[in-house]
Amino acid sequence: MLKNKITQALMMSAGMAVAATSFSSFAADVPAGVKLAAKQEILRGNGAEPESLDPHKISGVTESNIARDLLETLVIQDENGKTIPGAAESWKQVDDTTYVFNLRKDGKWSNGDPVTAHDFEYSIKRVTDPATASPYAWYIEIMRIQNGDQIVAGKKPADTLGVKALDDYTLEFKLSEPVPYFVKMVGHTTVSPVHKATVEKYGDQWTKPENFVGNGAYKVTDWVVNERIVLERNKNYWNDAKTVINKVSYLPIDDQNAEMNRFLAGELELTSSIPPEHFKRLKKQHPESVSVVGSLCTYYYRFNTGVKPFDDARVRKALSYAINRDVVSNALLGAGQKPAYFLTPEITDGFDPVKPDYAKLTQKDRDAEAKKLLEAAGFSQSNPLDFTLLYNTSESHKKIAVALASMWKRLGVKVTLENQEWKTYLDTTRKGNYQVARAGWCGDYNEASTFLTLMQSTNTSGGIHYGSTDYDKIINTALSASSDNERNRLYLDAEAKLAEDMPIAPIYQYVNTRLIKPSVGGFPYGNAEGNIYTKDLYLKAN
Repeated sequence: MLKNKITQALMMSAGMAVAATSFSSFAADVPAGVKLAAKQEILRGNGAEPESLDPHKISGVTESNIARDLLETLVIQDENGKTIPGAAESWKQVDDTTYVFNLRKDGKWSNGDPVTAHDFEYSIKRVTDPATASPYAWYIEIMRIQNGDQIVAGKKPADTLGVKALDDYTLEFKLSEPVPYFVKMVGHTTVSPVHKATVEKYGDQWTKPENFVGNGAYKVTDWVVNERIVLERNKNYWNDAKTVINKVSYLPIDDQNAEMNRFLAGELELTSSIPPEHFKRLKKQHPESVSVVGSLCTYYYRFNTGVKPFDDARVRKALSYAINRDVVSNALLGAGQKPAYFLTPEITDGFDPVKPDYAKLTQKDRDAEAKKLLEAAGFSQSNPLDFTLLYNTSESHKKIAVALASMWKRLGVKVTLENQEWKTYLDTTRKGNYQVARAGWCGDYNEASTFLTLMQSTNTSGGIHYGSTDYDKIINTALSASSDNERNRLYLDAEAKLAEDMPIAPIYQYVNTRLIKPSVGGFPYGNAEGNIYTKDLYLKAN
C-alpha cells in the first residue's frame, strides 16, 4: 500500500489530460450508515508554535499542517497519497517542458474574490523573489521552472520566471528541462497561492486572523501564540458543501507527554506523535487509539562542515559510525522505526537503496573504526573531541541526544547538549551557528529527489552547510537524466557520496505514531507523506 504507484500522476506526466473529478472524490466521503456527531469540531496536537502562516516563509511540518487547510494548491492528495485535482480541475503536458493547468471557475478566496491563474502566477513568482526571503525558494529551482535558479541567485528579476497566466483560468509552466514528476511537485505548500491585494495592503501582517484571506477549505479566526490557532470553515470554498468538520484547533504542544495526557483526558482528537517510552503501554491499554503507519521521513544529525573540527570527514564519520542505530530504533523508540544508513527512506517510490560498507559491519567493528578515525584526526584521551549538540525542544529528541552522547563518550568524546524552541532552532541552524544539530526531513513529494536535493549547496534547508560541488554535479545530472534507470543509478551515486563525505549521520527512518480517537473518520492512513486535509475528516457519533 505504501509503495503503490501513483498511477494518476504517471498518466499526467505522460502527457494525458485528466478531466475534473466528481465532488465525491473530494472532501469528507462519509460511508453510508455512519451517524455523524452533532458537534463537528476537532482539536489537534501540532508539536510546536508555527513560525508563520505565510506559505512562502515556512519550512516545517508544523506549519505545513495548517497551510494545507488554509490554502489549496493546484493539485492535492487523496487518502492514499494519490495526486488529484485541487484548485485546478484538470491539466495536460503539452510537451516535455510545458504544462498547462485549468483552474476551477468556481474557485473563490475567503473574501469572495475569484481564484485566478493570475493569483498563482503572482504567488509562485513571489517565492523566488529575493525580497520575500523564502527559505524554500530552492524548491522552485528543483522544479526546473525556467529562470528559477537565476532569479533565486538575484541574476534575473522575478517576472522572468517561466510561469504565466494565459487567461483568468489557464496557467502555463515552462521548464528548463523535463521533470517527469512535475505534477506531484505543484502540490507542495510552497506553491500555494496568496491573495495579492491582501499581501500588498498588510505586508507581513497579512497572516493575522483579521487580515487573512485564503482559498482553502478553512480560514483562520483566532491565533493565540503558544496556545492555539483556530480555523473555521471557509463558506466560499468551492467544495464547502462536502466539508463536514466545522472547526479545527491546532495546539502547539512540544512536550509529547503533555500532549498524550491531554488526549487521554479527552481534550484532543488526535496527537502529533506518541512518547516512545509510553508506546508499548498505550498499545496495550488503548489499542483502538494507537496508529502506526509508514512515513516518508528520515531522522538524522547534521554536521556543519564549515567549522572545525567538522570540516574533517574523519571526525564526521567517526561520530556516525559510533551511533548504534539498532538501539535507537528498537530500544529507545520501538514503534517500527528502521535504522537508517542513507538519507532516502526505503518506502520512497522507485528507490532501491544499497547499504554503504560501514552499515554491513557489526557495531563493535564500527566502534573500532570510529576510534581509529578520531585518532587519525588528532583526537585522543589527552586531546578529546569536545562539541555542542543542538536539538529543538522535545523529550524524544532529548532522549536520543542523551543516548548518543553516551555512545560517543565510549570514544572519549565530550558532548554538551543544547536545546532551543522551534523558531530559535530554525534561525540558528539557517545561520550556521551550530556544530552538530538534530534534524529530520519529510518528503515534499514521493520521489528520491525530494531527499537528495536537500544536500545541494543551494539548498538553505540542508546542503548550504555541506557545500560539495561533486555532490551538486551528481544531482544536477540526475535531474536532467533521460531515463528512470539512469536517474536511479545517479541517486545511488549520490547516496554513496553522502556516505563517503558524511555531512549528515542518518539515524532512523520514521513511522508516524499518533493517538487518534476512534470517533475520527476519514483519516488518511495510506498517505506515506502523512498529509492530512481536515476537509476529508469527520466525527462519528459515539
